[in-house]
Amino acid sequence: MPSLSPPLLPQLARAAKELPEGAGWSYEPKWDGFRTIVFRDGDEVYLQSRNGKPMNRYFPEIAPAIRSLAGERLVLDGELIVVVDGVQEFDLLGQRIHPAASRVERLASETPAAFVAFDLLAEGDESLLELPQAERRGRLERALAGSGGDVELTPSTRDRDAAGAWLAGVSEGVVAKDTAAPYRPGERMGMMKIKRVRTADTVVAAFRFGKEEGTVGSLILGLYAPDGELQVVGHTSGFKATQKRELPALLEPYRTHERGSGEASRWKSDEELVWEGLRPELVCEIAFEHITGDRIRHGARFLRWRPDKDPSECRLEQLRG
Repeated sequence: MPSLSPPLLPQLARAAKELPEGAGWSYEPKWDGFRTIVFRDGDEVYLQSRNGKPMNRYFPEIAPAIRSLAGERLVLDGELIVVVDGVQEFDLLGQRIHPAASRVERLASETPAAFVAFDLLAEGDESLLELPQAERRGRLERALAGSGGDVELTPSTRDRDAAGAWLAGVSEGVVAKDTAAPYRPGERMGMMKIKRVRTADTVVAAFRFGKEEGTVGSLILGLYAPDGELQVVGHTSGFKATQKRELPALLEPYRTHERGSGEASRWKSDEELVWEGLRPELVCEIAFEHITGDRIRHGARFLRWRPDKDPSECRLEQLRG
């Protein structure tokens, strides 16, 4: 192996709300995948997850791509992604973590993963951890030159305004890097992550009562698919105590008194999973960060009611906007 060996913790980014300003920053798109450190020594390639676990068996298509690089001994930091029709599909990565080799091989063929490199940590016998980020970036670009695109190089810019486009496009946000900073495994220094926050107008399809009697705990959200069916896409919770107490009266006129239960969960009791149906007439605006397929991956944040919006305008394509 090169001068660095697994397990090696990746350097982490601290969260920020805005892009930092100044000549000492560079900007890269934030990827929605599995953080991975790659160790190459000749034909031997080892994929390590963020928490130090081996990943080779789940992504067999990646090792040949790494072997296409000119450098025989390298340590790369990057992200495993799966892209379908121009959209990063995080759930397809999760489906790979499966004990059946036949399933992994089938998915590797149907929806192959790619490795996007954004740092070079070692080359030959030399550790590059103490070099400034700008110098490591230059060496990374040279190391990936001539790879034929089998290993992708993440875009990078020093233009803050240009980086702002990644907060409005299809990427997951921006990672800002201090160009003078060394690489510090496991530490949150020299890097910031600014997540792309998206909004959507959604139909309130159902709700769940809160733990406290006479309160609402969450709203179940839906969007209309191209076939006209109302499809559940997620939920919003985290209401203030006063809102939780006010919501039952607001929702009561729309109740259908249909009840059902969500999928079993080790985190929630059966009572917490019971939902109460509503006529699809209420619309609310929510903010969200990540999607998986056609679902909001984490809970959405309630912004406001939209009495001016017709529910039929709440279309599924908003998630891809």
